[in-house]
Amino acid sequence: MAEDAASTAARVAREAYGRLVAALSVRFRDVAAAEDALGDAFAEALARWPEAGVPASPEAWLLTVAKNELRQGARHRTMASNPRVLGALEQALVELSEQPSEKGDLRLRLLLVCAHPAIDEAVRTPLMLQAVLGLDAARIARAFLVTPAAMSQRLVRAKQKIRDAGIPFDEPEPAERPGRMAAVYEAIYAAFAVDYDESEGEPGVESLAEEAVYLARVLTELAPNDPEALGLYALVQLSHSRRGASTTPDGTFVPLAEHDVARWNRAAILDANAVLLRAATFRVPGPFQLEAAIQSAHCQRLFSGHTPWKAIELLYTALNATWPTIASAVAHAAVLVELEREADAEALLARIDRARVAEYAPYWVVLSHARRRSGDLAGARDAMSKAITLTRSSRLRTFLEATAAER
Repeated sequence: MAEDAASTAARVAREAYGRLVAALSVRFRDVAAAEDALGDAFAEALARWPEAGVPASPEAWLLTVAKNELRQGARHRTMASNPRVLGALEQALVELSEQPSEKGDLRLRLLLVCAHPAIDEAVRTPLMLQAVLGLDAARIARAFLVTPAAMSQRLVRAKQKIRDAGIPFDEPEPAERPGRMAAVYEAIYAAFAVDYDESEGEPGVESLAEEAVYLARVLTELAPNDPEALGLYALVQLSHSRRGASTTPDGTFVPLAEHDVARWNRAAILDANAVLLRAATFRVPGPFQLEAAIQSAHCQRLFSGHTPWKAIELLYTALNATWPTIASAVAHAAVLVELEREADAEALLARIDRARVAEYAPYWVVLSHARRRSGDLAGARDAMSKAITLTRSSRLRTFLEATAAER
């Protein structure tokens, strides 16, 4: 019975934590209080369920206990002595359904709160990961390469900002929504893109990518008619589908072009491609959809045995014409090298402000590759030396050093 209770609590925490925190936060306008109350509810569940049995609706049970915790806390606060305030709180409790699904999913609203312009941009992603997925500060801190204490302080300050500044939990105005949604997309992708290799495979860092994929999938459920939400999910799912082939069994880095496609996740690729096709039906292109299309093209090697470099180059041309970034420009140059257009690649790299890529290792890797292909071996060695110096991942640095030694 104890094992059943623990496994049920773990499943509900995984599947419903975000829904429950969102429901409580939106009603009580206090993310920290909602998290504390829900944490107490889970603790009580682990204490009571082994003996009393798992309730028929674990989510409703947890929500009821958490509501009672919030009610009790409100009554002990000064403001709760005001009958009008207490009455409003009681009404909120009545409105908060015992079955949260009946009132709709409020996680998207909570994500939009975390993306409010008043919240420090650097803490939006960690705040979403904690508030919607329930990740603890220590786990998030490992991924973002800061101390747990520093991350905890940032998260506490952000939640206090939400409460004390009275940041509304209502749907943003129509004019504000696109910007907020874009911030949500960027936050989820930033969580996925955190280089866990920098922590040398430390437990919890690599799995952050899995949490980001999960959150992106949740977003497609909350915004099923948003093509960029669909594109974001397709992008992270396609990229994550290849993770198993990115290193050898002994941990050696393997570049994408040398992946053993048998180690790619075929089901995940097919799932992502289907979502990307659904996004395309809206005929409203966006950067995440184009990025996903590029990754989908890379994944075609699983089915055809070759990479469609020309198609990928066209996609990068479209992406950089409308939504240019340093990363996409460098990636475009890398594709031009694959197409034996080294001069074009070097010209593209030369157009990038050197100050903006002075510390960006991929730029120097691609420049070295282009120079080597064009016969400038001395220039290639110089660029590779710069890349090695800038690379923080020991796995990738070892690979680059081995590559340089072979040339």
